Amino acid sequence: MQSTDLGNKESGKIWHRKPSPATRDGIIVNIIHTTSDYLPKVLRFLNVAFDSSGDCLIAGDHQGNIYVFDLSGNRFNLVQRTAQACTALAFNLRRKSEFLVALADYSVKCFDTVTKELISWMRGHESSVFSISVHASGRYAITTSSDTAQLWDLDTFQRKRKLNILQSVGIQKVFFLPLSNTILSCFKDNSIFAWECDTLFCKYQLPAPPESSSILYKVFAVTRDGRILAAGGKSNHLHLWCLEAKQLFRIIQMPTKVRAIRHLEFLPDSFDAGSNQVLGVLSQDGIMRFINIQTCKLLFEIGSLDEGISSSVISPHGRYIASVMENGSLNIYSVQALTQEINKPPPPLVKVIEDLPKSKLTSGDLKIKVTSGRVQRPAKSRGNQMQTRILKQDLTGNVENKENELSDGLNKKRLQILLKGYGEYPTKYRMFIWRALLQLPENHTAFSSLIDKGIHVAFLNLQKKYPIKSRKLLRVLQRTLSALAHWSAIFTDTPYLPLLAFPFVKLFQNNQLICFEVVATLIINWCQHWFEYFPNPPINILSMIENVLAFHDKELLQHFIDHDITSRLYAWPLLETVFSEVLTREEWLKLFDNVFSNHPSFLLMTVVAYNICSRAPLLNCNLKDDFEYFFHHRNNLDISFVIRQVYHLMDTTPTDIHPDSMLDVFVALTKGQYPVFNQYPKFIVDYQTQERDRIRNDELDYLRERQTVENMQAEVDQQRVEDEAWCQKQELLRKAEETRREMLLQEEEKMIQQRQRLAAVKRELKVKEMHLQDAARRRFLKLQQDQREMELRRLDDEIERKVHMRDQEIATTVKDLEMRHLELESQKRLYEKNLTRTQEAVAEEMREDADAYRQKVNLEEHTFHRLIETDQTQNQATQQLIEENLAKAEQACLNTDWQIQALHKQRCNDLQRNECYQEVAKLLRKNRRKEIEVLNAMMAEEAKKREEAEEKDFRLKSEKKASVLSDASRKWFLEKEIEHTKHPCNEVPRCQNEQVASSCLPPRSPQLNDISEMDSSTRISLSQRRIQWDTMEQDLVERVRNLRQRLTARARNRCQTPHLLAA
Repeated sequence: MQSTDLGNKESGKIWHRKPSPATRDGIIVNIIHTTSDYLPKVLRFLNVAFDSSGDCLIAGDHQGNIYVFDLSGNRFNLVQRTAQACTALAFNLRRKSEFLVALADYSVKCFDTVTKELISWMRGHESSVFSISVHASGRYAITTSSDTAQLWDLDTFQRKRKLNILQSVGIQKVFFLPLSNTILSCFKDNSIFAWECDTLFCKYQLPAPPESSSILYKVFAVTRDGRILAAGGKSNHLHLWCLEAKQLFRIIQMPTKVRAIRHLEFLPDSFDAGSNQVLGVLSQDGIMRFINIQTCKLLFEIGSLDEGISSSVISPHGRYIASVMENGSLNIYSVQALTQEINKPPPPLVKVIEDLPKSKLTSGDLKIKVTSGRVQRPAKSRGNQMQTRILKQDLTGNVENKENELSDGLNKKRLQILLKGYGEYPTKYRMFIWRALLQLPENHTAFSSLIDKGIHVAFLNLQKKYPIKSRKLLRVLQRTLSALAHWSAIFTDTPYLPLLAFPFVKLFQNNQLICFEVVATLIINWCQHWFEYFPNPPINILSMIENVLAFHDKELLQHFIDHDITSRLYAWPLLETVFSEVLTREEWLKLFDNVFSNHPSFLLMTVVAYNICSRAPLLNCNLKDDFEYFFHHRNNLDISFVIRQVYHLMDTTPTDIHPDSMLDVFVALTKGQYPVFNQYPKFIVDYQTQERDRIRNDELDYLRERQTVENMQAEVDQQRVEDEAWCQKQELLRKAEETRREMLLQEEEKMIQQRQRLAAVKRELKVKEMHLQDAARRRFLKLQQDQREMELRRLDDEIERKVHMRDQEIATTVKDLEMRHLELESQKRLYEKNLTRTQEAVAEEMREDADAYRQKVNLEEHTFHRLIETDQTQNQATQQLIEENLAKAEQACLNTDWQIQALHKQRCNDLQRNECYQEVAKLLRKNRRKEIEVLNAMMAEEAKKREEAEEKDFRLKSEKKASVLSDASRKWFLEKEIEHTKHPCNEVPRCQNEQVASSCLPPRSPQLNDISEMDSSTRISLSQRRIQWDTMEQDLVERVRNLRQRLTARARNRCQTPHLLAA
């Protein structure tokens, strides 16, 4: 178990070596926080919370220090110092970098982990907040204290609702149900209510628990799907409620040593669809026990009597458990390590016992004989004979089922069904499933013989070409590549072999045997025919891919051909790196779950599917560099959609171009020894190997000869220098020996005297040193105390300055919002005033037109009556005929004018309403944006209205001109008739008049009949359309009025926000 002390560090690593949690306790790291004062003390952690990803958590201690721990990045950062203890923590689910913290002063604050700034300060509680629940959408949050619960809007940080209760009935917990819009409120009298979040309507109330197991609920937990509620209290009984049926369906009794339940938490699982089955129960003894609520079995437990747990939180994906210990430290547990024994796969049913390496067997030897389809039990042998008893076991199954049966009791068909259902294999079982699918033999002896040959000379300088930061990963990659090179000579000169093997080396770096066999199986099956054109790329494989692409997407292939892009650019980079450059780790694992579960042609079809799914960005690329960048970097592509496309291509590709007709089926590695791999042009590889060996030998010979000459020259020079130095030393030693004898006698006398003086000086120095140390210690303590006091004064001044600046900014913002509100009100009134004036002017103009039209009709009728009065002197029959014809003509003319005007008015109304609808639709979309955009849109619409008014004015003038011409023509006709009546030709007989009248009328009578028929139908359609347009116009006016009301309410709310913040 690793332990990390945060100390005074604001950032650093959580652990300094890779954690390896033991199955016994599962602890990844233990985190403590101590001060570096003269008398160090431990700062106790109080609360902890995970974010939505589950790889990051926040923790706060009793002095208000809040840390963020990134478990995936192995980093911690101090994000805030609140100077007071935190009582609850929660992440904001919508804005990932924001978190909520409840403090000891009953307030709730929102901070940002990146900028470390205060986002909002929410007040309103009168007691300590012990729970914060965030809605699944991240928009709302509920803060709960002992006397009230408050609902907050996290977009505006305003309080929406407040739950007030009687003082005698306290609140236990109020929280959101996961993935739903329901609020669950639990009170101290065991009453549980469910409320609708938007309307706060009470949906239901759970009935009271039975009296035989009645306990006072204190802690609660809900599954991820919101169907089961677990409740507990001061008892060893645990109640499970079904929220759908609204009834208690199970009571679980914990062990007798559990007297009270302090905390409940469900353990999530990626493959249970939210119906969590494992429940963590923290009891009064500080031990958290995890039980299965269906089987009621104890799975594992964390904590102990010596190191008890105070509270625990489980990550959303169920990988980590963060526990605040009773001693104030923070423990991070690995769920995978704790459940390793539980999730261990069952042992195989059939095992083979090999014979001993002896030629003769004694009578006491036991032997198991395994035959096809039968399992035999051991029997004693008599002499050279062996008795065998056959266990009767009916293995019914056809040949296909036998082929699908894998090792370790797995079935390939069932695995494929599981894969199609979930899209990937479970993370904790993925390596186990891969080993079964690839049927790895695990030839330890053969692999050891390859490893014992050492690092191959071709990969001695691998780091220069591929600089890898991790030394361990580099060593594993070198060993794996060297083993492949010793296995087959072709891999010595394969330039893309490191790219092909690196993702598997990184995945299996702790098991080199499995890594080697996975890469070897991949090369034998999924890299078939890759080395036939060595050292060139596999032209045959690339041709298969190009044929499939040509069949399914000719446009994309033609685009590649037009820009001189070959399959070596759009297919070979994906194959030689096995998609590791263009996919993330999770996407790559999901892809190879499907690759290893299907025919070897699946990998080639994946290349085609990747290009087809990326056809939109590829069709926009025109430069070769863009194509190269695209196929060597990650792209925004959904791997699940690519995999579905691959299955579609596998099913719809014709047999003549399908790769599975050209590739062999899967063949596993042989057990004992690895198969010989010689699927390559041997003469090319042998020639290159011979040339390389010859050049290497020549270079080694030259280096050896040069090293020998240099060594000989160095030895000669060193010998000459040593001889000269020896002679000089001998002469000096002889002279020095004589002088030293004389000096020794003198020095011995001086030494005795100096030792005496030195002892006295040492005693004095020791005393002075003790006094100086004491004085220095006192000065240091005083200086440290002064520095702390200055730091506190500086922090107080800084806090006062920031509070003053914040108040000034809030006041300024309030004034700006009020001025903005007044401006909007004035603009609104001015606009309504102008609109009223315009409408009055248009109405006045319409009334004037109507009056003019009535005067014109009266004048025409007056003229017509004059015509009738003047014509009365003529013949009565002629007068009657002329009056009827003239009345019909006048009526037809009037009907035609009215019909033209009605049709024109209808067309104008249609065009105007159509434009109004479009403009209103645009306004409705733009009104959702900022108020400035609304004003700009209104100005633009005003300009359009003026243009349309000018166009309509022009049309109106043209219509008026046409009407004037028509009036002039009728007036001319009436005047002509009046003149004809005043000067009649008496000689014309009556029959001639009738012929003239009849010759003038027939051409118009059919038209008048048609017009009268059309008039009746048109009146009906016009009345219906007029009613329809009137209703639509009223609806449109009502929508505009509602829109203005919403905009006004929104502006008022924005203006009231600073007042609330200031309050």
